[in-house]
Amino acid sequence: MVRTGLFFITVATSVIFYTACKKVEPIEIPDPGTPSNKVSLVLSIVPYQKLSSYRFFQGDIKNQQPADGVMEYEPISSLFTDYALKKRFIWMPDGKSADYVADSDILNFPVGTALIKNFYYDHVMPGDVTKILETRVMIKKASGWIFAEYIWNEEQTEAYLDMNGGYVDITWNRNGQELSTNYRIPSETECKVCHKLNDVPIPIGVKPQNMNKNYNYPDGVKNQLQKMIEMGYLSGSLPPNINTVVNYSDATQPLELRLRSYLDINCAHCHSAGKHCDYRPIRLGFSETVSKTNMGLCVEPGEMIDPAMNYIISPSNINRSVMHFRLNATNESVRMPLLGRTLVHQEGVQLLEDWINSIEFCE
Repeated sequence: MVRTGLFFITVATSVIFYTACKKVEPIEIPDPGTPSNKVSLVLSIVPYQKLSSYRFFQGDIKNQQPADGVMEYEPISSLFTDYALKKRFIWMPDGKSADYVADSDILNFPVGTALIKNFYYDHVMPGDVTKILETRVMIKKASGWIFAEYIWNEEQTEAYLDMNGGYVDITWNRNGQELSTNYRIPSETECKVCHKLNDVPIPIGVKPQNMNKNYNYPDGVKNQLQKMIEMGYLSGSLPPNINTVVNYSDATQPLELRLRSYLDINCAHCHSAGKHCDYRPIRLGFSETVSKTNMGLCVEPGEMIDPAMNYIISPSNINRSVMHFRLNATNESVRMPLLGRTLVHQEGVQLLEDWINSIEFCE
């Protein structure tokens, strides 16, 4: 007897009508033992074919109203993905909780955890509408984390499992400027490029250093980590002082602290030990960029892009800095990050420029 969730009935027979064959697809039927207002996640059969089958959201799912037990959260600094907006959620089974490991480490989530991330745009043309493009779900099974990629239909009534990736042409208005891109929805292989440690799939942003901030919940403003403790989603005690990133868009914060926070969320998932680009001579995690050498200051790139670019970061010279060149590029062979963007993040490039121009000498 499945305690909670959905189960599949697969009809394997083919019915022949004259010369035509009709394939009968798997059918998802709610488990009558699960209340309709509860999340349904059965580890033995996920990922489901439809996003709605999980019941992460109540009412019309395009409104992204979290169901009972689904916690919305927001990192202090966000990964740039062609200016897409994001809504993120956490759900855990009853009686299960995560454990603190370290400020800069992913929380140790229990089996059964689901991390949900929706990508959408406001002011989409024509019509000036909101449009959700994809929802990425990571689910922790006993064997480890799995990816489930859901692509939304044009009607915005449902999202369907598709692990092959794809493209969506989109035009939208951002702060009075019309932007367009052929938005990339990642394949399963592409997901793993960024979401891995020693070739094992892992989440990226759910670290205490990224979540130690207040959020406006329906029952009031609360620190996100304390909210997790209140919900029973985080056990044990937290250290009194968490080494916390800043919002890189906050101009009131110190310039170097902003850049370090930017590099952590946008680059460290590859440029860290055991990650995709660990062979590169830089380490861009927030706890490691206290050293400017780890950031690439006066460090030779180990590759020849242009003889004029002699260092990853050249003091006071953006034209001789490989990091600036890569961050400002859109060509797939040289841009950084490798995946997740087709446009240049103008604000991120400006932040890097400002910092490079503030550095006068090698350490």
